[in-house]
Formats: sequence, C-alpha cells, structure tokens
Amino acid sequence: MKWIPNFNSSNSLRVIFVIAVFILLFISSVAYKHNQDLNESSKLVMHTYEINIQLERLMSAIKDAETGQRGYIITRNARFLTPYIYSRDKVNTSFITLKKLTADNPQQQENLRKLFKLIIQRFVSFENCLKYSDPKTYDKRKLDNHMFGGRILMENIRFKVDEMNDIEKTYLKNRLKIYDAEISLSPIFSISLFLTALFFILLAYRQISKDFQRLKLYNKKLLISSGLISESEAIGKFSTWQWDLDADKIDYSDNQFRLLGYEPGDFIPRRETLLKSVHPDDKDNVATAIDGILQNKQQPFVYYKILLPSHEVRYFKSTGKLLTDQQGSKILLGINFDITDEHLLNIELQERNKELEKSNKELASFNHVASHDLQEPLRKIQTFISRVSDADKAVMSQSARDYIAKIEVSAKRMRILIDDLLLFSRTNTTKKEFIKSNLNELLENAESELTEVIEEKNAVINTCKLPKLSVIPYQIEQLFINLIGNSLKYSRPDVPPEISIDCEKVNAADYPELDQNIKKYHRITFTDNGMGFDPQFKETIFILFQRLHSKTDYPGTGIGLAICKKIVDNHRGHITADSEPNKGSVFTIFLPD
Repeated sequence: MKWIPNFNSSNSLRVIFVIAVFILLFISSVAYKHNQDLNESSKLVMHTYEINIQLERLMSAIKDAETGQRGYIITRNARFLTPYIYSRDKVNTSFITLKKLTADNPQQQENLRKLFKLIIQRFVSFENCLKYSDPKTYDKRKLDNHMFGGRILMENIRFKVDEMNDIEKTYLKNRLKIYDAEISLSPIFSISLFLTALFFILLAYRQISKDFQRLKLYNKKLLISSGLISESEAIGKFSTWQWDLDADKIDYSDNQFRLLGYEPGDFIPRRETLLKSVHPDDKDNVATAIDGILQNKQQPFVYYKILLPSHEVRYFKSTGKLLTDQQGSKILLGINFDITDEHLLNIELQERNKELEKSNKELASFNHVASHDLQEPLRKIQTFISRVSDADKAVMSQSARDYIAKIEVSAKRMRILIDDLLLFSRTNTTKKEFIKSNLNELLENAESELTEVIEEKNAVINTCKLPKLSVIPYQIEQLFINLIGNSLKYSRPDVPPEISIDCEKVNAADYPELDQNIKKYHRITFTDNGMGFDPQFKETIFILFQRLHSKTDYPGTGIGLAICKKIVDNHRGHITADSEPNKGSVFTIFLPD
C-alpha cells in the first residue's frame, strides 16, 4: 500500500521546504565533491599517461642518439650527429619532468635514479664509440667492445623503462577503475537525491494545494460565520465593539448600532457617542468602568441603563478586556448585552418571591393552627367521648353506640392525619443541620421505635454495616422508621415479615437519574417479603395522600412514603421502589458520599 504522509499545519509545510532545500544543497555539495573526485581521478590518469609519454620521449631521444651515432660512424657525415647532439638536452628535459611527476612515488624515484645512471653510462659508451671510430684514434677491438656494451646498456634501459611503464600501467588500471566507478555512481546518486528532493517539493505543492482549497473553504465558512454571528447578535440581543487605543479608532458591530436605537453606520463610533447614549444616572459609572479596563486590562460585568432616541430606557450589561496584538497595538474588546427582558423578569420574580414569602408565613401560621388550635378541639372531642361510660352506652340505642364508635375512630384518624401533616411540614420548614452520623445507630433507634410491632409480627430484620454520613439525623431516623414500618404494615397474612437492609458504594455515572455533580453515592436497599404492589404504581406511591389500599384494610394517611421522598430530596439523594404482587418490595435509597 502506498504511503502518503498527511500534513495539517503550516509548520509541516515549512519542514518540507527546509528538507527539500537541504537536499538540493546536499546534492550540490555532493555533485561538487564528485566533480572534484573526478577531476582528481582524471589528473591521476593524465599523470600516468604523462609519465608514459615522458618515458617514451626518453627512449626516443636515446634511440635518436644511437641512430645518429651509427649513421655518423658508417658515413662519417656530421649531419648524422645532430640528433645525438640534441638528445642530451631532450634526455635532461624528460628526466627533470619525470622526476617531478614521480616526486610522490619513492619506488619510481628509485627506478628513475637507476635509469638515469644507465643513460649516463650509455652516453659515455656513445662517446667512446665515437672516439674509437675516428680514423685518428681508431681501435677496432675497443670499438667492438663499446658497441657491444652499448647494446647491453640499451637493453637494460629498455628493461627499466618497461618496468616503470608496467608500474604506471598498474596505477592506471586502478585509477581507471576508480574513475569509472565514480563516473557511474555520480549520476545515480545525484538523480536519486534529485528525485527525493522532487518528491518533497511535490509533497509541498500538494500541501499548498490542499491549504489553498482549505483556505477557500475557511473563507466560505468565515463568511457564513460572520453572517451567523450577525444574526446571533440580533437574536441574542448582544453586540461587540473594538477600540484600537493607539489609533483611537472604535468599530461597532451592526447590532451595536441597533441596540443604541440607530441603523448601522449612522454615526462615527467614539467614546463620547457611547457615553451620550448612556442614561444620565449611569454615565459616571460607565466612564469609570472604561477607565478601569484601561488600567486593569479587564473589567467584570457593568450594569447600566441606555436612553434610546425614542426616550425608551433599556438595561445593558457589558464587559471588556484589553489585548495586545502581534504588532504591539493595544485593542480593547467589549461585549454588550441587552438584558431589559431579564431585568423586568427579575422584578417580576422579586414580586413573586414576596408573595411566596407571604405564603410561607401563612403556611407557618397554618402549622401553628394545625399544631395548636386544631388539636385543642380534637383533644376535647376525644376527652368527652372517653367520659361516656359503659353505663351510659348501655342505656343508648344501638345506633347511638355506633355513632359514638365512629366518632371515636374518626377522632383517632384525625389525630394521626394531623401528626403526619406536621411531620411532613417539618421536613420542609425545619432547619436542615447536617451532622456526621453513624447510620447504624440511627437504624437501631428506628427499630427501637417499632419494637412492639416487630415483636407482634415476629418480624426478622437483617442488616449490614452502614456508613457514617453527613445527614440530618432525625430525618434519616424517621426515613428508616417509615420504610421498616411500611414493610411491617403490608406483610402477608400468616407470613412472618423478613426485612433485609443492604448497603453498597456506587458511582453516580452508572445511574443517570442521580446528580452527576456528585461522583459517589451509598445505595441502601430495604427488601421485604410482603404483599408487594403493582409495578405501575411505583412512582405514584411517593405522592402525598396516594394510597393503594382501602383505609379499612390497611390504616394510614398516605403520607409516610411522601415523607420518605421529601427526606431523601433534602439530602440530594434519590429513592425508588420496585415490586410485584405477593413477591415483596424493594425500596432503594441513594445518599451522597
């Protein structure tokens, strides 16, 4: 699979260009180095050729001297001595050149020294041959000896020259091999680096093309965003402005003009024009706030009134911050909000709060009446009924006795209802003081409160260890009393009640219905083997005065579970119920850790 890297930033593009430029520079340096190496190799090859040429010239000069000598000896014509005469200069010139060319080669220098010694001997032989061939000093025996010796010297010279040529041929062969290798490697290496640089340049071009397309897309989105921001300002009733402090230039958004009661561009934005629109009561505060932004570089929300050209008063909320751009210019940014509707709503809420406080006072009066005034006549009713003796009842008719009994039952029910209402009211009105409490102790207190009913029904309560939590102690105790009492009340006939209380620490994230701002909860479950109820009523049983059974079958007011829910709500917890008919019930409480 072909891999193509994905670059997403301008920094990556810069890296690509740097790499490409580096490769091009590297190619140039390598090419220069190769050229230098080729030049050196070429010089070495030429150096070898030049040594060979000079050796050939040396041999040629000696041969010319030998030929000229023989021609002169045979013909006695002085014209044949011309090559011989100039041969010494040629030999010396070639020898000097060879000495320079082999200066870095000790072996060739040694061969050259020996060769020069042979050449000197050969020229001495030439002179002796000429001497003993002259008619005046002619000596055939000596001439033959020198001629024969000269031939041997010439063979030795040729051998030494060939030896030097062989050495140079070996050098030449190695140098040609190096030269050929450099010649063949240089283009491949340069082309490879060039293609690599071209690859990175193409990547850069590809990235530039993508950035160009992305830029076009961003420009389009920017235009859309600008339109959306403009519409958002109109819908959200807010506006923005910028104040370039160095240039003393203020720019308003279009909605800023509209919020001040003008059309966009109706006037040139200045500090004075803004303050001109501010209500006279708030001008000093707004001016101070602007100065505060300049000094502190930011400003919390400022609330003030605006007076429109139509003399309508609008309520504003503004904030600002001082920024410094890349060029060092100080820019003051500001946002204005038209909060007139919110201000009027707050006024309305304040009125409703006053009414609510009034209602709370009336409710407190009702609690007082319920706890004192209503209970007083109820106590008298119960007292008067208790004073009707059995003798008095004996002389009454049966219907009278039935009426007396109904009055007595209703009075007791009225007493329970008033007590439960007061208990429910106290869960709302009593001061909520949270104390670190041991829930095990509160559970024991609740069981002590229900001891008579527990013993009467032979109930079994299995509990686990409960944690210590910050709670309202008396409310949690009442919660336990109500839940255990509910299980005892709705137990199945002839079946001893069994109640299991379990506790486990859980994460709020696992239960969406819990407050997710609290991370940990303690889940406490009350499981019984009672008569249960239809699951469709698992929500309604926590509503005030909601009952699932007739009051003749099971006494009660329908307030107990409503009190449980109110107590759990006071602790920022949650309560649920699950059940099936004749299969018992499970009440689950979640209390914050």
